Amino acid sequence: MDTKLTNESDKRALILRLKRVEGQLRGVQQLIEKDAPCESVAQQLSAARRALDKAFHEMVGCLIESKLGEEAKASGEAAEVRDLLSRYG
Repeated sequence: MDTKLTNESDKRALILRLKRVEGQLRGVQQLIEKDAPCESVAQQLSAARRALDKAFHEMVGCLIESKLGEEAKASGEAAEVRDLLSRYG
């Protein structure tokens, strides 16, 4: 079964996160075009990568949550697993 992101608030949050990453990447492109120091470019690339990793962890958390089932959701265990993955993943 294909698991999909159906919770509207989760969808909105993920889309907003990805839009921020998109903006960060545009900023990196501008830095490169303006011949910014390599360290500045690297710092911004690192920040964009971390933001994208966080989006990925949210998606994996969504998948885990869906596989744990309704009982885990109702007890809050699924949300706890998702939060831990987001924080430490």
